Amino acid sequence: MSLSIPTEAEIYDTLRDVYDPELGINLVDLGLIYSLTIEGGIVTVLMTLTTPGCPLHETMAEAVEAAIWSSVPGVQRVNVQLVWSPPWNPNMMTEEGKAALGWGY
Repeated sequence: MSLSIPTEAEIYDTLRDVYDPELGINLVDLGLIYSLTIEGGIVTVLMTLTTPGCPLHETMAEAVEAAIWSSVPGVQRVNVQLVWSPPWNPNMMTEEGKAALGWGY
């Protein structure tokens, strides 16, 4: 029996189901997910929040970890690391994220 190895696409699709509770936009479209690395079944997510003082930092990291565990087969370990550099800014949002906020470009 071979274990499936999670893909970056699977993880990004899963994280599109994790929403910022204040803005109601998923973390990927907000530009909060800086990078993903997958080594075998070990997934590491580097992410940030819109502000360093966000009181939801633990909750958001836990939501990312829980979403990956529950939705992506082949995961053996999840590491979520909150980083503050570079600081988040609205230009990091996807076009979908900007549209969800009503920002037309």
